[in-house]
Amino acid sequence: MDDRARPLLERDVDPDPLRQFETWFREAGAAVRAPEAMAVAAAAATGAPSVRMVLLKGFDERGFVFFTGYDSRKGRELTANPQAALLFYWDPLGRQVRIEGLTEGASRGENERYFHSRPRASQIAALASQQSRPLASRETLDARVAALTAELEGRDVPLPDAWGGFRLRPDSYEFWQHREDRLHDRLRYSRDGDGWTVERLSP
Repeated sequence: MDDRARPLLERDVDPDPLRQFETWFREAGAAVRAPEAMAVAAAAATGAPSVRMVLLKGFDERGFVFFTGYDSRKGRELTANPQAALLFYWDPLGRQVRIEGLTEGASRGENERYFHSRPRASQIAALASQQSRPLASRETLDARVAALTAELEGRDVPLPDAWGGFRLRPDSYEFWQHREDRLHDRLRYSRDGDGWTVERLSP
């Protein structure tokens, strides 16, 4: 059967949404160039929404982790209003996964480990960039990168104080499977005490 034509039925899904996500994520890895690409939706304290693409860097029973500048727009929004939503879209499989919950900052140790696992150029870029702030020109940024590259030659790049991870702890998941007749399958998992309830949503 064509991957995009597979139905999504209650009897076929795992009762644990994290395990169900693991299965879909693994299958997306064989079909999509960047299965870890996800949209992160946040809102300012005023309620104004914003969304952007980031890369998932890890997930487990504690939640879903991505990294950014804490002084960036999304960093400031998530600090002011920790409610957020994630969206994965894997077109070759005709699938979407929506995950909603509260975010929190990753630990300093997690930030250090991930930061120093990145290519050195990416570490310097994080130190050089004042993410989301106005920039006079590309040349200004390139000059800042060149100065830091020279200054830090032969030394470890320090973790920027305002850079690190956010972890979203899910309160709900929605698994969406494409159907050609537009009567798509949508299964939502919601927290129920220590477990989860699954319900079908109208397409």
